[in-house]
Amino acid sequence: MLRLERLEEVDGLSYSEQALAELQKNDLEKAKHNFNLALRHDDDNTIYSLGEELYALGFLRQARRVFEKLLQKYPDEDELRTKLADIDVSDGKTDAAIELLAAIKPESDAYAEALLTSADVYQTMGLYEVSEQKLLEGLRRYPDEPVMKFALGELYSVMGDYQKASGYYETLLDDGVTEMANVQIEARLGAAYAGSGQYEDAIAAYEKMPQIALTPDDQFQLGFLYLQIKEYERSIKILEQLRQSNPDYSSLYTPLAQGLMHQQKLAEALQVVQQGLGVDDFNEVLALLGGQIAIQLHQTDVAEKLLKKALTINSESMAATLALSQLYLDQERDDENIALLKQLNEQGDVNPQVHWNLAISQARLEQDDAAEENYLLAYDAFKDNTDFLRQLITFFQARGKRTETLAALKRYVKLAPEDLEMQNLLDDYQNES
Repeated sequence: MLRLERLEEVDGLSYSEQALAELQKNDLEKAKHNFNLALRHDDDNTIYSLGEELYALGFLRQARRVFEKLLQKYPDEDELRTKLADIDVSDGKTDAAIELLAAIKPESDAYAEALLTSADVYQTMGLYEVSEQKLLEGLRRYPDEPVMKFALGELYSVMGDYQKASGYYETLLDDGVTEMANVQIEARLGAAYAGSGQYEDAIAAYEKMPQIALTPDDQFQLGFLYLQIKEYERSIKILEQLRQSNPDYSSLYTPLAQGLMHQQKLAEALQVVQQGLGVDDFNEVLALLGGQIAIQLHQTDVAEKLLKKALTINSESMAATLALSQLYLDQERDDENIALLKQLNEQGDVNPQVHWNLAISQARLEQDDAAEENYLLAYDAFKDNTDFLRQLITFFQARGKRTETLAALKRYVKLAPEDLEMQNLLDDYQNES
């Protein structure tokens, strides 16, 4: 039987090489057959390489079999434990990974890798402080290992401690390390600066990178950062480049439309919104933004459609609700406005603008008691708003509510003493007293 199996070798290729070749052809049956032969007949170094290749390709169960077989034969090879722990992490078997790593002692050549993998395990579990302790121990023991600094930068970024993260990325760059694990350190530094609100420093970091090294994520970040510092033309330029090269990058459409809005290119901004919704049909923010742009363009039908879409995506969106309510108010569609807002109003503890908008429609429909109640509910929030007070004065005056009218007039004139018309009205009311 052994002799027949040996005859299956092809052109001097090991069984491991044949298994990998069959995997590339997607011939899983032959790959499985050659994999089993490899475990029985290939030398240990070849099998180890097979395990690494399988792990890289995502065949974790087969990679596990390889490393478990080798660990049985070489129980002192701790590197095999780190490989198996990596697989356990990928499989969500954190307890098994921790147990494997705990067996690796500080004197082991694999201890640095064990600390890194342990940190990854604890980070996966959300135990960031334990992960931090493992990496700090690694930095103390292996101060010349850039991977420890990089891992700490990555951990602090995940934790949202961008100041610490940027410190480690800066140290790597000072040491001449510009790339690690196919990651550009300048890009990570830029993201950390952006996270801590240092937008100009973030831009400077991204701009140091060669244009060809910018990933789509980097381009998006740079375009977004230009938007934050009101460099609208630069923001539009880089986001437009990203749109041309990666039109399916859905996040780009909102900041691109915002930049165009700031440049008063409203028609272009609306086109960007509509294209973006074609890419991501459930983007509430983009639908809301499109509705607001359409209102400015006086395209009320388009605005209504987009605002309703935003509410379909998120029925609790207050911004979309109020924008649609204002559209109804402007068109004097009071019944629809009341129907839109009434459910919110009945829930209580809502945005005071809801009460004001309801009061306007109810007053126009002569639903006086309901209008008065909502005006009073809105009063504390808008008592320093002269537009609100003018409406309140008109409402009370039309209904012959002298005391309420006088109180509202006094507050209005205190806020706008230059308004002679309202001052004269106040004088008339006071003289009649």
